[in-house]
Amino acid sequence: MASITKRKGGWCVQVRRKGYAARNATFPTKSAALKWGREQEAQMDNGTLPATVAPLKATRLAELIEQYRQTVTPYKRSSETEGLRLCRMAKDPIAAKVLIDLSAGDFAAYRDRRLKVVKPGTVRRELYLFANMIDKATKEWGYPFSANPVRQVSFPIANDARDRRLEDGEATILRDAIASCRNPFIGPIVELAIQTGLRRREVLELTWANVDQVRRIAFIPTTKTGQPRTIPLTEQAVAIIAALPCERDAGGQPVNERLFPITLNAFKQAWQRVQKRSGLADLRFHDLRHEALSRFCELGLSVPELSVISGHKDPRMLFRYTHLRADDLARKLSGLRWEERKSAPAPQASQTGEFQL
Repeated sequence: MASITKRKGGWCVQVRRKGYAARNATFPTKSAALKWGREQEAQMDNGTLPATVAPLKATRLAELIEQYRQTVTPYKRSSETEGLRLCRMAKDPIAAKVLIDLSAGDFAAYRDRRLKVVKPGTVRRELYLFANMIDKATKEWGYPFSANPVRQVSFPIANDARDRRLEDGEATILRDAIASCRNPFIGPIVELAIQTGLRRREVLELTWANVDQVRRIAFIPTTKTGQPRTIPLTEQAVAIIAALPCERDAGGQPVNERLFPITLNAFKQAWQRVQKRSGLADLRFHDLRHEALSRFCELGLSVPELSVISGHKDPRMLFRYTHLRADDLARKLSGLRWEERKSAPAPQASQTGEFQL
């Protein structure tokens, strides 16, 4: 409610509300003061009154990044990776700018600066983070941005779709490099990824309770898309799981809930050593997903069947992960040829003038 005080020069009215600068005025009559106060409050309610820019003047982008990292990032599945990305973004010169001074030009300069160092896909992810951060600050944290400057910037086009698969002999090279690993779980993790097409985190988070070796299925409760799915297991996948050590308690329950008691970071480091020993530095773990889905496609699985395994809802996304070798298709077409279609005889007219079919 507006505060009204009788003064020597008339009636003084003051309107205060969080997020807005205090507004004051003096009127000769009390009724005029009340009317003006109600008008100001109504404008605040419907958003037509400009908000105070004090929070934008007092906060730097680095502080906003840190607030986002502490309050939003921990609840994401990619929290570890995103946290590292935010820390790197906070070291850029743009982070020192006060929020009120941020413009689309600042983020365009950031984009151009980063494109000299990293790939377009990385820059796009960083810009999306900035955009989400400012949206969050505007809607929930009380920062009165009039517009999101990041969304006024053209994002770089990321043409980073990969078609990397295991070439002839590379599977043997990879297994030889894995044989030198001290951790006995690295080999089964890699082999199971090839047999299932699961993502790295999905493989590492497999639990004994979610794997049915008799029915040859595995339930994946937490996925990248947020939609749980159940996948079939090949005979080789079941054999890999059956060979894993599984210590059980007196009640017959597994002591370790997960199939692979290894942290994500430990596996990342082990995979980097495998890449170095094998000489396959350009082979990413995610490429094994490409390999698996392509093999399933070569076995004759349809797109709907592949989507059950991969979890993709859009066939266009699925096509990015199924890369068939041209020479394999050539062998499949060997001995096949088109049969020329014989043209049907032309219909003849009968004596009555009607055409006979």
